[in-house]
Amino acid sequence: MVPVLLAGCDGPLSTLTPAGPIAAEIAWLWWAMLAGAAAITLLVGVLILMGFGPPRERSARHWTHGWGLGFSLVVLSIVLAGGLWVGERTLPRADGAVEVRAHAYQWGWRFTQPGAGGAIVETEGTLYIPAGQSVNVIVTAEDVIHAFWVPQLAGKVDAIPGRENMLRLQADAPGIHAGLCAEFCGLGHAGMRFDVVAYAEGDLPDALMPSPNTPAAEEATDD
Repeated sequence: MVPVLLAGCDGPLSTLTPAGPIAAEIAWLWWAMLAGAAAITLLVGVLILMGFGPPRERSARHWTHGWGLGFSLVVLSIVLAGGLWVGERTLPRADGAVEVRAHAYQWGWRFTQPGAGGAIVETEGTLYIPAGQSVNVIVTAEDVIHAFWVPQLAGKVDAIPGRENMLRLQADAPGIHAGLCAEFCGLGHAGMRFDVVAYAEGDLPDALMPSPNTPAAEEATDD
């Protein structure tokens, strides 16, 4: 059973194969929650087995207050503290991070990001971010509620019409990471996927280079 269960812990959409510091924090929290749930489950299992044994000279308060409430509250308090700690560390901040925009619509994604020379470049279905740098993603929606999620790089955030939500992500190294809409948004929801391309500094992708006919390209040619 172990290989079968662990088979779901890998792949481009797995939160347990983080490729950035924020996703690593979320994966750590997941393991902490799993350990806490396993500890409480083990306690319940032991108490059930003890119930089939001979009577013990212990008050009911010993089991309900000491173990049932005391042990469970300690475990849950530790997990809660870990969740607050991780949540604080993953919040977007106004600290000079690269800013991009993700606009959701039925059923696709439109992204705007800095390109060559600081020009803003719009792309469909692919978001480009610099590797090794913090990126704030401003998420919006055109029609219904969607959700922006790149499991290997960050958590998820809703894309709500008329509202701007912000999410921070970061990729440790250059590579391509799968993203998707994590909120059912209609018949085309299943195909509402996108890619996040993390590129090395100084190795700007062709999609972010100015077109030969743009003023930026003509200026670069003159130089």
